[in-house]
Amino acid sequence: MTIAPNEPVLLRRDDGRVAILTLNRPKAMNALSGELIDALQAEFDRLAADRTIRCVIIEATGRAFSTGHDLREVAATRDYAVHHDLLTRCSAMMMSIKRLPQPVIAKVHAIATAAGCQLVAACDLAVASTEATFATSGINNGLFCGTPSVAVGRNVGSKRALDMLFTGQPIDAAAALRDGLVSRLAPPDRLDAETMAFARHIADQPPQQIASGKAMFHAHMAMGLEQAYAYATDFMAGALQREDAQAGIEAFTGKRPKPDWKGR
Repeated sequence: MTIAPNEPVLLRRDDGRVAILTLNRPKAMNALSGELIDALQAEFDRLAADRTIRCVIIEATGRAFSTGHDLREVAATRDYAVHHDLLTRCSAMMMSIKRLPQPVIAKVHAIATAAGCQLVAACDLAVASTEATFATSGINNGLFCGTPSVAVGRNVGSKRALDMLFTGQPIDAAAALRDGLVSRLAPPDRLDAETMAFARHIADQPPQQIASGKAMFHAHMAMGLEQAYAYATDFMAGALQREDAQAGIEAFTGKRPKPDWKGR
């Protein structure tokens, strides 16, 4: 793919009810520059208010999914305030993924390291090529991956995360699936098709249940077990009263075809 000189760092296209965001800094291995972070944040802000989109895919051009923060940009200054602002914006962007009503799928075709690995972990779901690799590699450059450790640790658990963080060594796609960093694998030549089929299947589910269920899930994962059960009980009792649940249950008990969620 030939990239024009002034090509945007982030592209968006919509395929029906699925929005596809493409990291578009291939020469920089899709490093998360301040410009790219801000562009992602702007798209997430737009998507948060867009009820026509029911699922989001994040993909990338070039030889890498993302190699993390743009170290050339970081090295341009030693100003703590500048670095803190960049990292604050990046953390806010990552948290926006959890707050979106739509499920977000990372489509990882190649290497994802440091904050690029964080971006995969921050997504609700991830489909990876069997050739993809993952690492929290900051330690190899003298820097512990602090902010990536937040999302990665919550995906894979403390011992596996610290193994990655202390060594900087990559893991392959099979290990990423085993450890919970990704949810599905696909052969490279099937990655596009299988990710889109996955997204379309989710987009066809009852949207209010998906949106509220996503918010409920991420909330209870931060709670203790007893509090989580109480919270989820209140959620389900309320969800049962909604029109989509009533219609689905009535179709099941009446042995009728399930409702067409696409039109709801």
